[in-house]
Amino acid sequence: MPELRKDPILGRWIIIAKERSRRPTDFVIQEQIVKGGFCPLCPGNENTTPAEVLAYGRNPSHPPNSPGWEIRVVPNKYPALVIEGDLNKEGLGIYDKMNGIGAHEVVIESPKHGDTFINLSPERLLYIFWAFRDRLVDLGRDPRFKYVMVFKNSGKVAGASLEHSHSQLIALPILPRMIVSELDGSLSYYKYKERCIFCDIIRQELREKIRVVCENDRFVTVMPFAPRSPFEMWILPKKHSSSYIATEDVSFIALAEIFSETMKRLDACIPDVPYNFVLHGAPLHSEPLDYYHWHFEIRPKLTTTAGFEWGSGFYINPMPPEDAAVYMREAFEKK
Repeated sequence: MPELRKDPILGRWIIIAKERSRRPTDFVIQEQIVKGGFCPLCPGNENTTPAEVLAYGRNPSHPPNSPGWEIRVVPNKYPALVIEGDLNKEGLGIYDKMNGIGAHEVVIESPKHGDTFINLSPERLLYIFWAFRDRLVDLGRDPRFKYVMVFKNSGKVAGASLEHSHSQLIALPILPRMIVSELDGSLSYYKYKERCIFCDIIRQELREKIRVVCENDRFVTVMPFAPRSPFEMWILPKKHSSSYIATEDVSFIALAEIFSETMKRLDACIPDVPYNFVLHGAPLHSEPLDYYHWHFEIRPKLTTTAGFEWGSGFYINPMPPEDAAVYMREAFEKK
């Protein structure tokens, strides 16, 4: 019989349709990005992108916007929001609007065109996570910005338009609705139990070992109890922290290691799967929050959002997370 499961943070309900349950090999991977052609993100083509705002690895004697880099961050050539100007908030009767002020940046994750995030070494992932932190710190100095969304689209159906491995950051003058809902749900739980709900989730998952994918001394990857899609995963620090920016350098090493293992397990289970990941953390300029916990959310694109999901706000997931966690653990061992 199908199950209705309630997300303990957001309060949304998820339908786990067990009768539709499939093995990982039963999922059809849709067409990926067409390969080949000119790539503006490759070394030697630096003049085709906006001027970089951050680069790691280049010889200090070499000028900016030249080859020799290991990680490069540039403004998006076609930004969703622009950094120049004022917000100019105004009301139009019952409606509100403001100028599309923000920042939209691309993190070029490797100079090698054929690299994918899944096959990047933990050492390179460490550079990427440092770049996220450094850009969050820099963009946080702008008082117009309240939040920076860090995300990755991998594969055409996941929203990627370029083959070269990259992730993105968008600085926003408002808080995203999803983050507001997480903050509100976490605060409500904290007021009732005087504990962080994410910390309680971590404790229960580590105790039960049912939905745990992998862990190390500082992080754990779990399948959430009420996942929106098959193989949705969260990577959480075991030690409470609401701010990604405040993460210790030694923890970034552990983060790179568990992220690498998590993605390799996913690839072993479902090769070349398109996916998105998003960093959720406290708003810019906020004090440390006892009730909120920063984390990464990873969602493979294996199901389609259709009329029922759009109209109801429910998600239908054909695979229980407990089964998905078993597949993730076993597939990696067999590879």
